[in-house]
Amino acid sequence: MLDMIRSREVFEASEDFTVGLEEEFQILDPDTRALTQRFEELRDAAESDETLSAAISGELISSEIEIRSGRGSTFSDALASQHEARARLFRLAEDRGLVLAATGTHPWSPWQEQHIIDTDHYQRLLEGLGYVARRNNTFSLHVHVGIRGPDRAIAVCDRLRSVLPELLAISASSPFLDGHDSGLASARSQIFTKSFPRCGIPEPFGDFATYAAHVELLKRTRSIVESTQLWWSVRPHHAFGTVEVRICDAQPSAADSNALAALIVACVAQTALDLDEGVAAAPASGRLLEENLWRAIRYGLDGRMIDLERLEEYPAAALTDRLLVWTAPARAELGLDPALPAENATQRQRRALGSGASMEEAFAAEVTAGRRTYATEEVTT
Repeated sequence: MLDMIRSREVFEASEDFTVGLEEEFQILDPDTRALTQRFEELRDAAESDETLSAAISGELISSEIEIRSGRGSTFSDALASQHEARARLFRLAEDRGLVLAATGTHPWSPWQEQHIIDTDHYQRLLEGLGYVARRNNTFSLHVHVGIRGPDRAIAVCDRLRSVLPELLAISASSPFLDGHDSGLASARSQIFTKSFPRCGIPEPFGDFATYAAHVELLKRTRSIVESTQLWWSVRPHHAFGTVEVRICDAQPSAADSNALAALIVACVAQTALDLDEGVAAAPASGRLLEENLWRAIRYGLDGRMIDLERLEEYPAAALTDRLLVWTAPARAELGLDPALPAENATQRQRRALGSGASMEEAFAAEVTAGRRTYATEEVTT
């Protein structure tokens, strides 16, 4: 949707704190755990399942599949829908001799061997971006949160910018790339966030009119032909009336994904509550956000971040507790109590390496966790 008058109307009619979840999964050969080009097969097989066929989607390459919850009136509603779709998809994949997994990058499958799926959108993406599109074999978690009011939605996006590097550090799951330890906590972010146009942390827009004018300029200059070409790490979704947070790596286990999604919902809701109460800080400096974004990409929870108010460092390991303290009012209002793991997936995989496991074995442990939990886990918030 690039009709900004219509998009304004969508946000005017939106409902606060509805939730939608989107998770991207790797399609793997069960013996080698390499990426395998089987999306179209899974899509066709899912057509007889009304619930599943409505929940899955293609996502750039034919060794990837996405599950979408649809709109939930609460986080619990969205998670229940997502849990059902996950379980059905994992069973379908198993029945067809496939395995699904979720880390931000695949550790070794060559990007040169992956096929772009045959849709107008992705073929247009390939034509417009070339190598940048082909190289983007990445997997992420996206969370939509309804925000009422177009100016309020932009204000939430503007102020959430400072939280994005923190959420990325917590979510980091992609240390391996091209058969090597990349030295990064989130190789996915370096490939996608730092390569695509109109990506990463955007400048603050201030209000909907300024945002709409920029989108109209992009449209008029033929920079974009659809709103999905706005790949920012936080964006107002024109069709859904949501603030969409897109910064996080995919999560190997359902428990990790559920907890991270709940934390993201809490961050969006708390930002809106702070704005309503007049206590939200002004949008942060882009220069400082770039520093924190790099620290999140490079070190994840093992590094140090910059406190944007005190302008001093603190251990990234404290991020989860800091965000939980800040979001306590929103979490109490929405009934959210995310049980975040003591280690993120990057830390687990590196710890396995340090204990003598190979990269393949470290990845295999995460794949096993996914197979066990995404198909069977009870829904909790």
